[in-house]
Amino acid sequence: MTANSLPVSRLVTPATSTATKLAEVHPSTYSSLKRLLDIAGSLLGLLFVALIFIPVAIAIKLDSPGPVFYVQERCGLQGRPFRMWKFRSMVSNAESLKSNVQNQAQGLVFKNQNDPRVTRVGSFLRKSSVDEFPQFWNVLKGEMSLVGTRPPTLNEVERYSPRHWQRLNVKPGMTGEWQVNGRSTVRDFEKIVDLDLRYQQRWHPLYDVEILLKTVYVILAKVGAY
Repeated sequence: MTANSLPVSRLVTPATSTATKLAEVHPSTYSSLKRLLDIAGSLLGLLFVALIFIPVAIAIKLDSPGPVFYVQERCGLQGRPFRMWKFRSMVSNAESLKSNVQNQAQGLVFKNQNDPRVTRVGSFLRKSSVDEFPQFWNVLKGEMSLVGTRPPTLNEVERYSPRHWQRLNVKPGMTGEWQVNGRSTVRDFEKIVDLDLRYQQRWHPLYDVEILLKTVYVILAKVGAY
Protein backbone atom coordinates (compact mmCIF):
# COMPACT_ATOMS: atom_id res chain seq x y z
CA MET A 1 0.00 0.00 0.00
CA THR A 2 1.23 3.45 -0.82
CA ALA A 3 0.18 6.92 0.20
CA ASN A 4 -1.20 7.57 -3.28
CA SER A 5 -3.60 4.63 -3.00
CA LEU A 6 -5.33 5.96 0.07
CA PRO A 7 -8.70 7.71 -0.17
CA VAL A 8 -9.14 11.21 1.14
CA SER A 9 -11.75 10.98 3.92
CA ARG A 10 -13.90 13.61 5.51
CA LEU A 11 -13.81 14.42 9.19
CA VAL A 12 -15.13 11.47 11.18
CA THR A 13 -17.90 12.37 13.60
CA PRO A 14 -19.47 10.40 16.47
CA ALA A 15 -22.12 7.91 15.35
CA THR A 16 -24.92 8.81 17.75
CA SER A 17 -28.63 9.45 17.28
CA THR A 18 -28.16 13.14 18.09
CA ALA A 19 -25.40 15.50 17.05
CA THR A 20 -22.66 15.10 19.67
CA LYS A 21 -20.62 18.19 20.36
CA LEU A 22 -16.97 17.38 20.70
CA ALA A 23 -15.36 18.54 23.90
CA GLU A 24 -12.78 21.27 23.73
CA VAL A 25 -9.29 20.06 23.00
CA HIS A 26 -6.97 19.23 25.86
CA PRO A 27 -4.47 21.92 27.02
CA SER A 28 -1.59 19.73 25.83
CA THR A 29 -2.60 20.37 22.22
CA TYR A 30 -1.66 24.05 22.40
CA SER A 31 1.29 23.76 24.81
CA SER A 32 4.40 25.39 23.29
CA LEU A 33 6.65 23.28 25.53
CA LYS A 34 5.07 20.05 24.33
CA ARG A 35 5.41 21.17 20.73
CA LEU A 36 9.09 22.07 21.21
CA LEU A 37 9.66 18.62 22.72
CA ASP A 38 7.89 17.05 19.75
CA ILE A 39 9.98 18.98 17.22
CA ALA A 40 13.27 18.22 18.93
CA GLY A 41 12.40 14.56 19.44
CA SER A 42 11.10 14.06 15.91
CA LEU A 43 14.21 15.62 14.34
CA LEU A 44 16.45 13.30 16.36
CA GLY A 45 14.19 10.39 15.49
CA LEU A 46 14.26 11.16 11.77
CA LEU A 47 18.05 11.35 11.89
CA PHE A 48 18.09 7.84 13.33
CA VAL A 49 15.60 6.68 10.67
CA ALA A 50 17.94 8.02 7.99
CA LEU A 51 20.81 6.01 9.47
CA ILE A 52 18.92 2.71 9.58
CA PHE A 53 16.74 3.14 6.49
CA ILE A 54 18.89 1.27 3.96
CA PRO A 55 19.43 -1.94 6.00
CA VAL A 56 15.80 -1.96 7.18
CA ALA A 57 14.50 -1.41 3.64
CA ILE A 58 16.69 -4.20 2.25
CA ALA A 59 15.57 -6.59 5.00
CA ILE A 60 11.88 -5.84 4.37
CA LYS A 61 12.25 -6.29 0.61
CA LEU A 62 14.21 -9.55 0.88
CA ASP A 63 11.75 -11.01 3.38
CA SER A 64 8.49 -10.15 1.65
CA PRO A 65 7.52 -8.58 -1.70
CA GLY A 66 5.89 -5.18 -1.44
CA PRO A 67 6.63 -1.59 -0.41
CA VAL A 68 9.00 -0.61 2.39
CA PHE A 69 6.46 1.65 4.03
CA TYR A 70 2.92 0.93 5.16
CA VAL A 71 0.69 4.00 5.05
CA GLN A 72 -2.75 3.90 6.62
CA GLU A 73 -5.38 6.53 7.23
CA ARG A 74 -5.96 7.01 10.95
CA CYS A 75 -7.97 9.41 13.12
CA GLY A 76 -6.12 12.14 14.95
CA LEU A 77 -7.15 15.06 17.13
CA GLN A 78 -10.95 15.16 17.37
CA GLY A 79 -11.28 12.58 14.62
CA ARG A 80 -9.37 14.42 11.88
CA PRO A 81 -8.03 11.83 9.41
CA PHE A 82 -4.34 11.76 8.53
CA ARG A 83 -1.93 9.35 6.87
CA MET A 84 0.21 7.49 9.38
CA TRP A 85 3.57 6.04 8.28
CA LYS A 86 5.19 2.81 9.42
CA PHE A 87 7.83 0.40 8.17
CA ARG A 88 5.84 -2.49 6.68
CA SER A 89 5.76 -5.41 9.11
CA MET A 90 3.07 -7.52 7.41
CA VAL A 91 2.54 -9.09 4.01
CA SER A 92 1.47 -6.53 1.41
CA ASN A 93 -2.13 -7.85 1.22
CA ALA A 94 -2.60 -7.88 4.99
CA GLU A 95 -5.85 -5.86 4.97
CA SER A 96 -7.60 -8.32 2.67
CA LEU A 97 -6.57 -11.19 4.97
CA LYS A 98 -7.68 -9.51 8.21
CA SER A 99 -11.09 -11.24 8.24
CA ASN A 100 -9.29 -14.61 8.45
CA VAL A 101 -7.43 -13.65 11.64
CA GLN A 102 -9.00 -14.03 15.07
CA ASN A 103 -9.22 -10.87 17.15
CA GLN A 104 -7.89 -11.70 20.62
CA ALA A 105 -8.77 -8.26 21.99
CA GLN A 106 -12.05 -7.05 23.44
CA GLY A 107 -13.87 -4.07 22.02
CA LEU A 108 -12.86 -1.58 19.35
CA VAL A 109 -9.25 -2.66 18.88
CA PHE A 110 -7.64 -5.52 16.93
CA LYS A 111 -4.84 -7.69 18.33
CA ASN A 112 -3.56 -11.19 17.66
CA GLN A 113 -0.42 -12.41 19.39
CA ASN A 114 0.50 -14.81 16.57
CA ASP A 115 -0.87 -12.90 13.59
CA PRO A 116 0.12 -14.99 10.54
CA ARG A 117 0.27 -11.84 8.39
CA VAL A 118 3.36 -10.58 10.23
CA THR A 119 6.59 -11.32 8.38
CA ARG A 120 9.79 -12.58 10.01
CA VAL A 121 11.47 -9.19 9.68
CA GLY A 122 8.20 -7.56 10.71
CA SER A 123 8.18 -9.51 13.95
CA PHE A 124 11.58 -8.07 14.86
CA LEU A 125 10.53 -4.58 13.79
CA ARG A 126 7.48 -4.78 16.02
CA LYS A 127 9.24 -6.16 19.08
CA SER A 128 11.87 -3.45 18.81
CA SER A 129 9.25 -0.80 17.86
CA VAL A 130 11.40 0.15 14.85
CA ASP A 131 8.30 -0.21 12.65
CA GLU A 132 6.87 2.89 14.37
CA PHE A 133 9.89 5.13 13.73
CA PRO A 134 8.63 6.66 10.45
CA GLN A 135 5.90 8.29 12.55
CA PHE A 136 8.50 10.84 13.63
CA TRP A 137 7.55 12.45 10.31
CA ASN A 138 3.91 12.65 11.47
CA VAL A 139 5.11 14.24 14.71
CA LEU A 140 7.22 16.83 12.91
CA LYS A 141 4.23 17.74 10.73
CA GLY A 142 2.10 18.24 13.85
CA GLU A 143 -0.34 15.41 13.06
CA MET A 144 0.94 13.40 16.02
CA SER A 145 2.86 13.96 19.24
CA LEU A 146 5.62 11.93 20.84
CA VAL A 147 3.22 11.16 23.69
CA GLY A 148 -0.54 10.80 23.43
CA THR A 149 -3.06 8.11 22.53
CA ARG A 150 -2.57 5.58 19.77
CA PRO A 151 -4.43 6.75 16.63
CA PRO A 152 -7.43 4.52 15.86
CA THR A 153 -8.61 3.46 12.42
CA LEU A 154 -11.58 5.15 10.78
CA ASN A 155 -13.84 2.10 11.06
CA GLU A 156 -13.12 1.86 14.80
CA VAL A 157 -14.00 5.52 15.38
CA GLU A 158 -17.27 5.14 13.51
CA ARG A 159 -18.44 2.92 16.38
CA TYR A 160 -17.19 5.14 19.22
CA SER A 161 -19.42 6.19 22.09
CA PRO A 162 -19.11 9.73 23.57
CA ARG A 163 -16.81 8.28 26.27
CA HIS A 164 -14.48 6.84 23.65
CA TRP A 165 -14.33 10.15 21.82
CA GLN A 166 -12.74 11.76 24.85
CA ARG A 167 -9.48 9.95 24.07
CA LEU A 168 -9.25 12.00 20.86
CA ASN A 169 -9.11 15.32 22.71
CA VAL A 170 -5.31 15.01 22.61
CA LYS A 171 -3.06 14.51 19.61
CA PRO A 172 -2.30 10.87 18.86
CA GLY A 173 1.09 9.79 20.15
CA MET A 174 3.88 7.42 19.21
CA THR A 175 3.79 6.29 22.83
CA GLY A 176 1.59 6.81 25.86
CA GLU A 177 0.10 5.28 28.97
CA TRP A 178 -0.90 2.10 27.17
CA GLN A 179 2.60 1.44 25.85
CA VAL A 180 4.26 1.79 29.26
CA ASN A 181 1.54 0.01 31.24
CA GLY A 182 1.19 -3.36 29.58
CA ARG A 183 1.34 -2.54 25.90
CA SER A 184 -0.14 -5.37 23.80
CA THR A 185 -0.94 -7.42 26.91
CA VAL A 186 -3.76 -4.94 27.64
CA ARG A 187 -6.39 -6.29 25.25
CA ASP A 188 -9.56 -4.73 26.67
CA PHE A 189 -10.38 -1.55 24.77
CA GLU A 190 -12.21 -0.03 27.75
CA LYS A 191 -9.02 -0.38 29.82
CA ILE A 192 -7.07 1.31 27.05
CA VAL A 193 -9.55 4.18 27.13
CA ASP A 194 -9.11 4.39 30.92
CA LEU A 195 -5.34 4.73 30.44
CA ASP A 196 -5.80 7.42 27.78
CA LEU A 197 -8.09 9.44 30.01
CA ARG A 198 -5.67 9.03 32.92
CA TYR A 199 -2.98 10.58 30.74
CA GLN A 200 -5.17 13.60 30.12
CA GLN A 201 -5.74 14.01 33.86
CA ARG A 202 -2.04 13.70 34.74
CA TRP A 203 -0.58 15.57 31.80
CA HIS A 204 2.28 17.99 32.25
CA PRO A 205 5.30 18.55 29.96
CA LEU A 206 7.49 16.75 32.50
CA TYR A 207 5.02 13.86 32.55
CA ASP A 208 5.64 13.45 28.82
CA VAL A 209 9.37 13.20 29.55
CA GLU A 210 8.64 10.56 32.19
CA ILE A 211 6.60 8.49 29.75
CA LEU A 212 9.30 8.81 27.08
CA LEU A 213 11.92 7.49 29.50
CA LYS A 214 9.63 4.62 30.50
CA THR A 215 9.08 3.86 26.80
CA VAL A 216 12.82 3.50 26.23
CA TYR A 217 12.97 1.03 29.13
CA VAL A 218 9.99 -0.96 27.79
CA ILE A 219 11.55 -1.18 24.31
CA LEU A 220 14.93 -2.27 25.65
CA ALA A 221 13.25 -4.81 27.93
CA LYS A 222 11.11 -6.00 25.00
CA VAL A 223 7.95 -5.96 27.11
CA GLY A 224 4.66 -7.03 25.57
CA ALA A 225 5.08 -6.04 21.93
CA TYR A 226 3.64 -7.97 18.99
